[in-house]
Amino acid sequence: MRFSRMISKTLRDDPPDAETASHKLMLRAGLIHQVAAGVYSYLPLALRSLRKIENIIREEMDSAGGQELMMPALQPEELWEQTGRREAFGDNMFSLDDRRGRPMVLAPTHEEVITNVVKANVQSYRDLPLILYQIQTKFRDEPRPRAGLVRVREFDMKDAYSFNADENSLDESYQAMAEAYRNIFKRCGLPVLMAEADSGAIGGKDSHEFLLATETGEDTVITCSSCGYTANSEKAESLIPKDEDESEQVLREVSTPGIKTIAGLAKFLNISESQTLKAVFYIADQEPVFVTIRGDLDVNEVKLKNLLHCHNLRLAEDREVQDVGLVAGSASPIGINGIKRVADVSITNGGNFVVGANKPDVHFNGANYPRDFEVDIVTDIALAQPGHLCARCGHILEATKGIEVGHIFKLGTFFSEALGADFLDSEGQQHPIIMGCYGIGIGRLLAAAVEQNNDQAGIVFPTPVAPYQVHLVGLNVATEEVAEAANKLYRELELAGIEVLYDDREDAAAGVKFNDADLLGLPLRLVVSPRNLKAGVVELKGRVDSEPDTIDMDVVIRKVRERLAASG
Repeated sequence: MRFSRMISKTLRDDPPDAETASHKLMLRAGLIHQVAAGVYSYLPLALRSLRKIENIIREEMDSAGGQELMMPALQPEELWEQTGRREAFGDNMFSLDDRRGRPMVLAPTHEEVITNVVKANVQSYRDLPLILYQIQTKFRDEPRPRAGLVRVREFDMKDAYSFNADENSLDESYQAMAEAYRNIFKRCGLPVLMAEADSGAIGGKDSHEFLLATETGEDTVITCSSCGYTANSEKAESLIPKDEDESEQVLREVSTPGIKTIAGLAKFLNISESQTLKAVFYIADQEPVFVTIRGDLDVNEVKLKNLLHCHNLRLAEDREVQDVGLVAGSASPIGINGIKRVADVSITNGGNFVVGANKPDVHFNGANYPRDFEVDIVTDIALAQPGHLCARCGHILEATKGIEVGHIFKLGTFFSEALGADFLDSEGQQHPIIMGCYGIGIGRLLAAAVEQNNDQAGIVFPTPVAPYQVHLVGLNVATEEVAEAANKLYRELELAGIEVLYDDREDAAAGVKFNDADLLGLPLRLVVSPRNLKAGVVELKGRVDSEPDTIDMDVVIRKVRERLAASG
């Protein structure tokens, strides 16, 4: 490809509305063009990288026994009503009516459709196990699109589905997909963490995320360096150190004028936040829920939502708090009844807590569970944090930020039961097919590769996903001698099967060409210049090399091949 013919143009400065490194660099390098919030065009350079990622994915999925198909992005809404997931996705789903008034949706995922496909084509245990996959466009009306391709409303995904006769077979398919994912990310040059995760609106029981560690990531990963425990913070379990036992105090009121926060309460009474109980009021599918947790902890709303089996969960407004007789800023589990009461297990890790008294400017001191109050459920609903203890080995937990680039799920029989996808066993008995689901966001993976691999000068593409392998720079190409030599080398590289981007611009200075080469971040740079030609050499420089090498013209192809092979 000749640089002078490329549609995309590079930018010197960061776009003002871009926050993450990948978003800034992909815009500056002319990889993507924003059409609307969370909607992007992939320009030629990005598309070349995406196709390479897709090819790697296809090779690994085929090797794991997958069969590729293609399903429609436009789907009848009734399929989603049958599984109950229309309500679960809510406003995140794009909806429309066809000309006959039939409700349709733009697919955020394809579990319903693939289950229908298998229902029509699988009858016997002899047809199982089965792994089907596609690379298809998905649509999700994200409330806050951000970070370029990391959080978008239209995106390409590789989604795969396994179909099994029993749990052991599902485990085998799940492990095969996990290994395929590890291979995919390794081949793309991305070191990932495999973390236990929540299944979210996809459903199912077990799931794992594959995350690329980066400070700009949206996800928090909780890890234990001792036993290797790794989990998304939405899923992570932890142990809260138990305070020393002390004799129960008498429950008494204390005046707390103007105090409405845990931090303010702890400061006013000169106690630690762990000596208080926090009251949080939620609305779960229009029903009020009162939550109690130790004051130094935060509620994990994903755990709470899963516990309550609700579609929608939100914090209650002050008016809703008042409607059930509670006082915002001084709400208390003591004396509350008539609504569901949930408490974190941390209320058992201590005693003599300070809690609200359900009246302004007053709290109770010396509150103990279960002496002074009752709840309906006591369970782990706390957000795991660094410094907590590992639930497996007791070691101190750590945290890191990451970008999710893949997710795998054990779906079980939820979809097959809802949609009637059954099979006959060897004895002629009918059973629902057991399913698994496995997804990789193609564009997000590219963004993650850029987020992970960059420096102050620009992108540093891993060789397997770079749009081109070689950036050929001609200096003073208006000179006939240079133009002839650079064009000859360009043709030789192409004939040798080496992917090359040739900067043939006559009006661009050397500094501009070098800056653009660094910004685009291709693995190797070759420079043809008048001075080099006099010496019969070409400059060869890897993207992260400090200094270039000079090599004879007649060995350029061999040296380039050697360098590319060494870089993956």
